[in-house]
Amino acid sequence: MNLKLKNMKKELIGLSMMLTAFGIQAQSDPEITSWLINTNGTTGRHYVEGNSTPITDSYLANVETVEYSDDYVYVHSAGIPSYIVGPYMDGNPALATDNEWIFKIPRVPAENTGNGTETPLGSIGVFINGVPMYNYSDAMSYNSEGVWNRDAVVNEMDGFDCAKGHPSPIFNGPPGPGGTLEGGSYHHHQNPTAFNLDLVEVSDVCDLYLADGLYTINASEHSPLIGFAFDGYPVYGAYGYANTDGTGGIVRMESSYQLRNITVRTHLADGTDVSDGPAVSSSYPLGTYQEDYEYVDGSGHLDEHNGRFCVTPEFPNGTYAYFATVDENWNSAYPYMVGPTYYGVKTGSTVTSVTESTTTYDITTVVDKNHVNIEFNAFPNPSSDVIAVQISGLLEVDMTLQLFDMNGKLVKQSSVNKGSTIAHIDVSTLYSGQYLVELTDGVNKYSKQIQVLH
Repeated sequence: MNLKLKNMKKELIGLSMMLTAFGIQAQSDPEITSWLINTNGTTGRHYVEGNSTPITDSYLANVETVEYSDDYVYVHSAGIPSYIVGPYMDGNPALATDNEWIFKIPRVPAENTGNGTETPLGSIGVFINGVPMYNYSDAMSYNSEGVWNRDAVVNEMDGFDCAKGHPSPIFNGPPGPGGTLEGGSYHHHQNPTAFNLDLVEVSDVCDLYLADGLYTINASEHSPLIGFAFDGYPVYGAYGYANTDGTGGIVRMESSYQLRNITVRTHLADGTDVSDGPAVSSSYPLGTYQEDYEYVDGSGHLDEHNGRFCVTPEFPNGTYAYFATVDENWNSAYPYMVGPTYYGVKTGSTVTSVTESTTTYDITTVVDKNHVNIEFNAFPNPSSDVIAVQISGLLEVDMTLQLFDMNGKLVKQSSVNKGSTIAHIDVSTLYSGQYLVELTDGVNKYSKQIQVLH
């Protein structure tokens, strides 16, 4: 089944069915209202190596609650997404576990006019599904000298799951033989879309362990708001408006970092003499280390923090915004999301408790969080065993997937949870013929005719 879905990648990207739903006005407080809050008890799922049937966990997926004061938003989550995670094929012993996160995000961000604050190891922000956002680093440097710092996206490629995430092991005591593995902090270093939806696939993990991600790239529309950094500024997906005033159509947001033209690693891009790293080779290609890149002002759309001040759908009057950068093949591009320094003053963090008076956000007051435009594909069509439904963009509401025969009888049913984009229906036991795939949130309905052929 998974190999068939992989082979339908071009159909998934190129053939879509556009359906118009009720739109919403730009949100007045996106830092409060943009979170994917779990309202139906959805739990996480994970694969283990050697078994392509996911295991259901007890941890709640997505965000659990959101509370806010005048100055901060507090986001509570286990750190578990609604899409399937794992396995991690590089020997990572950890699984994604409940970390009882509380993410503190400033509501009124401000530009840092002094020296930039480096994005540290660990969480640098949080995605709208409550999963931690990490920077480029895997915490390793050449000879442990603190220079020639390894790029996690390059060096840990074998350890990312289909959704391009993995967990940091959590030990009781020192890592390794002296400590006990207690859990894992699942996170993304890069654009959280599935490998098999990239235009050129750089990992085959989705072949056996199919999953999706937080959203799917759509080159014809502004990418969704996918998270917030700890300086309070929003993080968007890979595409934005060509011009900062919101005009000019939609383009891929390009990083202004480029690989240096070097064969040896002896100096930084600014000429600073540092401890030598390994010469550039097939074992240590350019891109292995952060210092292999240099910032070239104006070479891309984005500044040295990987963002710009611009109009976005949620901020029609403009905001500074980061973008999750990808290359022309939709493969992740350095510095990936935020960094290597924050644009704003970093006052956000993870905290163990909320120590000020707050108001809890009531998601039931939201009338409609559907996209202005929804794209979905049902494929392969015709099918003899499994129909997959892939939703483009970001799904902000829980939806039900139903299959009806041409007499209107419901014959199959599945679900697509918010923060996920794919669902499957087994049609191997159905009679050959025409059927209607219907996607509904309980109010709006979208349908497409498919054929079962045995």
